[in-house]
Amino acid sequence: MKPIRFFAAAAFVAASAIAPASAADITGAGATFPFPLYSKWAEAYKAATGNGLNYQSIGSGGGIRQIKAKTVDFGASDMPLKGEDLSKDGLIQFPSAMGAIVPAINVAGVEARGLKFTGPMLADIYLGKITKWNDKAIADVNPGVKLPDATINVVYRSDGSGTSFVWTDYLSRVSDEWKAKIGSNTSVSWPVGIGGKGNEGVSASVKQVANSIGYVEYAYAKQNKLSYGLIQNKDGKFPAPEDKSFQAAAANADWTAAPGYGIILNNQPGADAWPITSATFILIRKDGDAAKNAAALKFFDWAYSNGDKIAAELEYVPLPATVKTQIRQTWAKELKFTN
Repeated sequence: MKPIRFFAAAAFVAASAIAPASAADITGAGATFPFPLYSKWAEAYKAATGNGLNYQSIGSGGGIRQIKAKTVDFGASDMPLKGEDLSKDGLIQFPSAMGAIVPAINVAGVEARGLKFTGPMLADIYLGKITKWNDKAIADVNPGVKLPDATINVVYRSDGSGTSFVWTDYLSRVSDEWKAKIGSNTSVSWPVGIGGKGNEGVSASVKQVANSIGYVEYAYAKQNKLSYGLIQNKDGKFPAPEDKSFQAAAANADWTAAPGYGIILNNQPGADAWPITSATFILIRKDGDAAKNAAALKFFDWAYSNGDKIAAELEYVPLPATVKTQIRQTWAKELKFTN
């Protein structure tokens, strides 16, 4: 798979945030999780159609606020909104792609995929109960790995984040203590650690801070050449984060089980399933400007038809064809859009 260049992506963020959008540009804001994908889709879409996308990578919380405030054509969130919230705010919701979250690490002498974690172990690290890299709980799962007698520096998202929602949702599923004390949300009261803004900020902090651990979308770990750990899945296996394991997590998903396709893919069964896998979602107002809604949907319709190869190259998982068909039917029903 071809990696993308992080600094090119960063430049797109700056351009999106500073350069004014033209009248023809589509405007969107929200999740940092899918940002590398949206930036590459936007480049290809501009080349193919001449139409631009001005997307601000500000976190899921910001994207939800902006679409509610009608300041963008679409919002983006990694935390799916519930049916009652969609109805209250007059929104439709649909997934754009799938990706995965990995525990990125910076531990001297430990290379990529060099450490294994269990779910309860990750919860105890983020609860502040496991504080040293050579703790017996870590050592027992990693026989033969030389672990330093060093304090674990925990990194978390400081902004309202769908990535945090997915991470804390997973920890709530594998740790009763985490569920009772902290729970799952886009922003929680972190017991320990330091904050970084966006997947970009957490990636940078892990890269700079020795003996650290943070949770990031897999594409960011790859772009920044970060080491990352393997996580024991529901079947007791330690699969590698890759297309095969992401697809395995989504293989049996029932996308119609929740309003707005808002299913959670964490901790799915299957020997090959990566345990922290998530869809990322788009939010569009039903009462939005019809021409702007149509322009935004044309972009995602184009991406569904032409963007799968780009998604796979960036370590994202395209949606199944059947799901894309269902979503297009939703567009026609809810927004009178056909292309």
